[in-house]
Amino acid sequence: MSSHYETLGVSPDASGEEIKKAYRKLARKLHPDVNPGDEAAEQFKAVTHAYEVLSDPEKRRVYDMTGNENGTDNGFSGAYNGAGFAFQDIFETFFGGGGGGQAGPASRVRRGQDALIAVRIELKDAVFGVNKKIEVDTAVLCTRCEGSCCEPGTHPVRCSVCGGSGHVQRAVRSILGQVMTTATCPTCGGFGTEIPSPCNECGGEGRVRSRRSLTVKIPAGVSTGTRIQLAGQGEAGTAGGPTGDLYVEIRVASHGMFTRDGDNLHATLSVPMTAAALGTDLTFETFDGEQTITLRPGTQSGDVITLPHLGVARLRGAGRGDLLVHINVEVPTKLDAEQEELLRQLAKLRGEHVAEGKLVGTGGGVFAKLRDKFGNL
Repeated sequence: MSSHYETLGVSPDASGEEIKKAYRKLARKLHPDVNPGDEAAEQFKAVTHAYEVLSDPEKRRVYDMTGNENGTDNGFSGAYNGAGFAFQDIFETFFGGGGGGQAGPASRVRRGQDALIAVRIELKDAVFGVNKKIEVDTAVLCTRCEGSCCEPGTHPVRCSVCGGSGHVQRAVRSILGQVMTTATCPTCGGFGTEIPSPCNECGGEGRVRSRRSLTVKIPAGVSTGTRIQLAGQGEAGTAGGPTGDLYVEIRVASHGMFTRDGDNLHATLSVPMTAAALGTDLTFETFDGEQTITLRPGTQSGDVITLPHLGVARLRGAGRGDLLVHINVEVPTKLDAEQEELLRQLAKLRGEHVAEGKLVGTGGGVFAKLRDKFGNL
């Protein structure tokens, strides 16, 4: 008859971990569900019994000294019927979890969920920052039970079914005989306690839904998609658990005059043809109040005048971007007879012929731009 070491394929000086590893490998291979047949079943029982003996330090010591387990019929019947057999190892082998040594009862206390709310602000608010008052529909601590989940004056009691462990055991018949399995207690839900008098306000959850107001400090420089984290301002946890976080996602509204590009602002200023030709000083409103710009004589459409430090504040850094004013020269579309005559006189004085055009050289102008964009044709 083979020794238990030979049955498991390990040496007599094998460590406990080596014995366990060898057993798991053979158990997977010989289990009747995987390898049906009488021979495999007998081998499985032999492997199981060998592991039962060698995994127990005291039984292994006796076996090494005497070559038997105190005259116990090789242990096959007892092992297969589950008497004294370490079912935890079988459970771990085939189900990947711990059949024994279950954790204690679960806690009713749970952290609240994080919440997300979108807040719309104006472009000016993104430039300078703003304190924004918002309203949030969320879960808050129940003021009646203060998170205890019980009616005032009552308290949870130990579960009468599981005795406070949160788990129950039951016998299940299997190929290994009758074995004990552990499951969550159906009476207390695994908490180990029952609430005989749940709070009438929150229904035994320790929190209620409510709308509350709070003020959010939105820093200068935010843009659409920026999220601001407000720690502890999310949903209250169950049974008085810690509160989650609130995330405020920014939506910046478009503006009628200014557009944003990073930290810079852009605006288009339309000026009369005469003002562009003669030059002048113009004033217009910005987020920083009224500003004056000087148009030099001969200003062209597309010219850009930069006003430093009148853009958006930098969210992560000091200072502000610039305000770039794009000039659009307005050419009159309707002229009365007198205006038309004056322009013809001006053209004559400048030596310009109204019916003639002027091609710009290859160094610049419309054709050069087309060439740069589409390549040489």
